Amino acid sequence: MKAELYREFGSWLTEQLGTKVQKISVNAGFTCPNRDGRVGTGGCSYCNNQTFNPAYCATEKSVRQQLEEGKAFFGRKYPEMKYLAYFQAYTNTYGDFDTLQKKYEEALSVDGVVGLVIGTRPDCVSPTLLDYLAELHQRSFVLLEYGIESTDDAILKRINRGHDFAQTEWAVRETAKRGIPVGGHIILGLPGTYEQPDYLQLEAQRLSALPLTTLKVHQLQLIRGTRIAEEYAERPEDFHLFTAAEYIDYVIDFIRMLRKDIVLERFVSQSPASLLAVPGWGLKNHEFTAMLRKRMEERGPTPQTPPL
Repeated sequence: MKAELYREFGSWLTEQLGTKVQKISVNAGFTCPNRDGRVGTGGCSYCNNQTFNPAYCATEKSVRQQLEEGKAFFGRKYPEMKYLAYFQAYTNTYGDFDTLQKKYEEALSVDGVVGLVIGTRPDCVSPTLLDYLAELHQRSFVLLEYGIESTDDAILKRINRGHDFAQTEWAVRETAKRGIPVGGHIILGLPGTYEQPDYLQLEAQRLSALPLTTLKVHQLQLIRGTRIAEEYAERPEDFHLFTAAEYIDYVIDFIRMLRKDIVLERFVSQSPASLLAVPGWGLKNHEFTAMLRKRMEERGPTPQTPPL
């Protein structure tokens, strides 16, 4: 029997729920404190929500309507599938408690929806909300997913993130303390990181020290109209844009430095070519993952990571 290369998200979800599930994205009409002026304006320098919102996600539609349309899309091929409502666009805990509760409960009232995945920022949760989500997790699956992006405060400031790593540490620990599965999202290749010889190892160590259940990783993409794309046009020397082969080895190095029980959901992001300021690799997510797994096998067992 082959050794497991890493803990895979789909298998982990099936273990948690006892059945295969499909995430359906929901745009519940939330905004972000980094857009409305509470902590900043203009959003993170890399952000364009068009890159991951399916066509059926529209704020004029109710949560229920979006989920029903998503079910109709996936159900044609997989009629027995169960679903997770994925509150994805912007910051999905950024609202008053009653509004949040109403939207979450509406999603869970849809037939076939067996849980929630809630994408948010670490500076947008409160003990009251976490207590409620812990109670909700007792009767339905809940995964709270934080945009971490980097563990380096200087990098967070450079990308106009609007919070520091200490806020991430607090949010992740408080979530896990309540028994809620907690996910993270990071970006590899942010400007100013590739040139730091210890950046990747420090990133892995800091993340591994947190009680994260799952982790999403993807490469920096330069999206048209974002401030980071403008920065690249003005100072391309500040950026290291990976080839696919180069990024595969880079992300494998990162995986091998992480705590082994962290569940890895993905390693790459695929934005529409029409939105990219710099051409992408032309690889679908499953194609990239197959290449990554093949390369992991070629490289053999994980070497011992030297201490810093």
